[in-house]
Formats: sequence, structure tokens, C-alpha cells
Amino acid sequence: MMKKITIGIIGLGTVGTGVMRILRSNSKIIRERLGAALSVKKIADLDIKSDRGIRLPKGILTKDAQEIINDPSIDVVVELIGGCEPAKTLLMGAMAEGKHVVTANKALLASHGIELLKAAHHAQVDIGFEASVAGGIPIIKARREGFAANRIRFILGILNGTANYILSTMTNEGGNFSDILKEAQRQGYAESDPVLDIEGLDTAHKLAILISMAYGTTITAEDIYTEGISHIEPLDIEFARELGYKIKLLAIAREIGSQIEARVHPTLIPHEHLLSKVDGTYNAIFLDGDAVGPSMFYGKGAGMMPSGGAVISDIIDIARNILTGTSNRVPFFSHQPEYLRKIIIKNIKEIETRYYLRFSVDDRPGVLSKLSGILGKHNISIHSVIQKGRRNKGGVSIFLLTHESREAALRKALDHIDHLSLTRAKTMVIRIEDQI
Repeated sequence: MMKKITIGIIGLGTVGTGVMRILRSNSKIIRERLGAALSVKKIADLDIKSDRGIRLPKGILTKDAQEIINDPSIDVVVELIGGCEPAKTLLMGAMAEGKHVVTANKALLASHGIELLKAAHHAQVDIGFEASVAGGIPIIKARREGFAANRIRFILGILNGTANYILSTMTNEGGNFSDILKEAQRQGYAESDPVLDIEGLDTAHKLAILISMAYGTTITAEDIYTEGISHIEPLDIEFARELGYKIKLLAIAREIGSQIEARVHPTLIPHEHLLSKVDGTYNAIFLDGDAVGPSMFYGKGAGMMPSGGAVISDIIDIARNILTGTSNRVPFFSHQPEYLRKIIIKNIKEIETRYYLRFSVDDRPGVLSKLSGILGKHNISIHSVIQKGRRNKGGVSIFLLTHESREAALRKALDHIDHLSLTRAKTMVIRIEDQI
């Protein structure tokens, strides 16, 4: 008789619907690969009336998630409701009942991941979270197992499809940020409230998870310096291209001695780099291991079917452990719990990198000399300068690339420049990553 693994799902939104569709359409191949059947016994959602476009067995839906938590026949609880609460309470309750859990909840993991993973270890149950970072790209499994022998030197990631769609469209088709955001919302690529995506917060949540796995630390999203893309203008896109770069919202982690750089912000990357080719709603993670060297993972970072498939991959992994009577076989954050530690995150003011600067200044003699003098006093070395003609009456834009400089020094220089009478607007600053 075919063995059966029983599942309860909390949340029947986009990802939950994808899970159900895949379980139905690919049930045969899943049984053949697993050697057991995956059976969904109960689905909890506040809305049990709406048509999701799938036929569900009668009586499978409930509004009460506790029915799933309290059901002793359910082996795996899948949480797909998002947010920190009640998701955290439900997952902790499920693990306390001896149930394995799967979640796609990046915000919860970024804020309370260590607490959840320690609870899973204590209860001797498994927790899967492949869908929490980059949707259908199997970066969690690759990082946890495939790169287990590697010291990770750096991680660079395009981790938000909405932001990448906006910047790609500005680059390839032209247009300003606000108009393209509206079109992204119309097409369903952006939420009605897009703040988490366009201000870099969603990317920071995902980077926190990747850093915790790469370096065995207890970082949260709040520890990561984060900037969004709403201030990027077509002028910056145009001149990035002229200078041989593209602008991407980049997640950056880098081991620097005993510290870690952890930052999310718009970044100029060389046009020839693989990450610059990642357009539309696609995601990519580029990482470097001391043994394997550079590797890149590319694919759909969100969506019903990619994320649904990632959730099921976790369920299958856990089901295999159930069938063989094991758990906690692979450390959840790549390191055994007793080796998780707090690592110092390098203050953004202490980083050293190159910068793209756009000055909006009066069109009069001596302006460039004045700017150069102030930068020089703060040890900011200029790599190249481009000055364009007037775009508004009496004003010009000066585009400048620096050599590698310390952020603290740059900020002091720009604070001086931005208060000059000749300066018409706050200086645009975009960091450059070209040593990759």
C-alpha cells in the first residue's frame, strides 16, 4: 500500500493556490520520486468563498487554523499567510505539537528566524523555507547543501521582481519611475502599496536570510542598510548607460575580516556583468565561494507556480525525512545551532567603494573647480567627469565618477556641497560595484 504524508495548509492566496495546482497536476511524478503520496487534508483561510480556479474536495476548507494545528493526523503544516503574526504563533504551535513546518514568509524569517529554527531543533522537527528567497530559484538548498564546503566571500543579488521590472523598463524603453510603477501595478507586477518592494525592504528581508545562512550569524533585516529606487531618474539611467553601466537594486553581502558588509541600494554594475542582463521580473543571485568560485542562479523570483513549486520541494524533502525516520539532518541555517553567533555588521559610513555623483548646479565659471576642491579636501579622488549643457534655465548637470572612497568622507563632502549657493538640488549618489 502506498504510504501517505498528510498536509495542512494555512493560507490559500496566490502561493497556496499554486501549491494545490501543482500537487494535482504533478501528483504522479511526485509519487514516483518520493515513494509516497502527498495528501492535503485541510486548508485554512479567512476567505473560503472566493473561486481560486481550482476544484477542492468538499469540507477541506476551514476558517480556523487551529483545526490544522490540533489535528494529530497532519504531518506537515504549510504557512502561507505572510506577516509576523499570527504566522509566528501558528508555526510555533505546530512545532510544539510535533509537526514539521514549511513557510514562504521572508519577513518572519528575517525578524524571528533564529527563534523559529531553535524551536524546530528543540522539537526535533524540520522547517523548510525555500520559497522565502527568490521564489522558484533553489538558492536555499544550494546554499545549505551544495556550498557546504565553501567559505562564501560575497553575495550579490537582484531579489525583487517589482524593482527590477521598473529599472529594466526605464533602461530598455525609457519613461519615468512613477509612470512605470503605475503600469507595473496595472499588470500585477507591483502591489497596490508597493513600499516594501520599491524601498528595498523586501530585498533586505531576503538578504538577511542569505547572510544568516552564509555566515552563521543572527542578522535581521533591521541590521541592513537599505535604500530604495524611487529617486532614480531617467537622467541617471541614461548616463549610467553612457558610462558602461546599468542600474540595479542590488543586495550586497561581503565578508571583510571579522565584519560583514550588508547593504541594499541602487547600484551601478558593469554592462558586461551577468547581473546586468537580468531584466523584467526575474531574480538572480551571484555568489563567490572560496572553493567553487563565482556561481549565478537565475529564474523567476515570485509568482503562483514558481513559489508553489518551491514550497512543494520543501514538503518533499521533509517527507523523505519522515519516511526514513530522521529530522534535523541538514542544519536549517547551514550551521549547527550552537555555532550561530553575532557578527559585527560594518557601518555604511565605513565602507569603501566607488561612486556615481550627479550635481545639479548653476551654469557659471568655476563651479567644477569648486566641487573638485571640496571633494579633494575630503580625500575623494575623481576618476572621470562629464558636463552636459543646460537642461533648465541657468542650470547644468555634472556627472562624476570617483575612485574608491570612504563613505563617511563622501557624506561630509556632499553635505558641504549641497549647502552651497550654487547647488540647485541635493546631489544624486549611486554606489558602484565593478570589482565583481
